[in-house]
Amino acid sequence: MGSNKKEALIFTSMMCFCMVVFMSFYNVIMVNGVSSRLFADVAAGLLPALAVALFCDIVVVGRIAKGLAFKIVKSSAPKIRKVLTISCFMVCGMVILMSLYGTLAHYGFGDNFFRHYFSVLGLNFICALPLQLIVVGPLTRFLFSRMFPVQTAAPSL
Repeated sequence: MGSNKKEALIFTSMMCFCMVVFMSFYNVIMVNGVSSRLFADVAAGLLPALAVALFCDIVVVGRIAKGLAFKIVKSSAPKIRKVLTISCFMVCGMVILMSLYGTLAHYGFGDNFFRHYFSVLGLNFICALPLQLIVVGPLTRFLFSRMFPVQTAAPSL
């Protein structure tokens, strides 16, 4: 979303921030359960995860996801079909890369790397897709549309 690069960056940042926060809580709870350290554990990894997520979104996944989506969905298709297609591709790409980041950050590249990675990948995908489609995507679009209402052209005289 966004009608220029600045707005697109703000939208991407909002979306990434929300997804990273929710997924961080999810992953910490999956590993440690709910404890008195939950908020501290999430806060400790939030900024590095957000930086990696923004980089992955802007530089890698966003371009690929949009490219694939517009090869599948015709430009005349309803907007919701375009949004859902891009969102699904974005989730797939981001889950692959952010699960790799999380696995490396928390388990390293040891003997059980692939076992950890594929386990984390599956669990993250199960949470991220509905989270994006049902909660974060609509919420971010709603908030963004309130921050940047679509300007209608003034009638010419």
